Amino acid sequence: METVKKHFFSDMGVMLGRSMRHIFRSMDTIFTVCITPIAMMLLFVYVFGGAIQTGTDNYVNYLLPGILLIAIASGVAYTSYRLFLDKQRGIFERFHSMPISRSTLLWGHVLTSLVSNAVSVVVIILVAFVMGFRSSAGILPWLAVTGILALFTLALTWVAAIAGLSAKSVDGASAFSYPIIFLPFISSAFVPTDSMPTVVRVFAENQPVTSIVEAIRALLAGQPVGNDIGVALAWCVGILLVAYFFAIRVYKKQV
Repeated sequence: METVKKHFFSDMGVMLGRSMRHIFRSMDTIFTVCITPIAMMLLFVYVFGGAIQTGTDNYVNYLLPGILLIAIASGVAYTSYRLFLDKQRGIFERFHSMPISRSTLLWGHVLTSLVSNAVSVVVIILVAFVMGFRSSAGILPWLAVTGILALFTLALTWVAAIAGLSAKSVDGASAFSYPIIFLPFISSAFVPTDSMPTVVRVFAENQPVTSIVEAIRALLAGQPVGNDIGVALAWCVGILLVAYFFAIRVYKKQV
């Protein structure tokens, strides 16, 4: 068992290094992920912010959690794309002909998504600070925010893995991310749900993005989180487990 674990982690390190080299050789993927959320943040804060009533004078503080989720949803699309290319080019078969742990190829892509999206999130937060974002949160709340964002990234990355392994075309591999990117717009990410029509409000208040946004917003503001953090974690963990189960099943069928 110890030998198996040793080989698994060493193989996973090799696959992580391989995927990260693809990122470093094409840094435009990270910049592309950052550009749209930053542009949206600029647009909403400096163009629409004055007309939106959120109960706070600092709209960038209100907006930032939703922008971070949009960035992550955009970033995981590249994981789906890279997995599709590996499948299409026969990379799976080449690596599986070698004495390596088979699942490490998949884990390499997943961990690369976690690292690259973390870089994108840091860049966006730095831009938000320049735009006036301020937080009274201490170290523990920031660690909690980091944990929530990491869980959200992992959950969406495993969803992306299903899409990348199942897709028949490049467009199909990345198309799954469009509905996910759209979800923050029907949540409390940009405006309070109280201002929405009843049907829309019911959906907005009971979809995962709203609880995640509310938890992150409260943590960054140094306010009581209440039940939002529990609901947010439940959504993230639930999606993660279900997506992981189906991604592994699809992966096994492919290999």
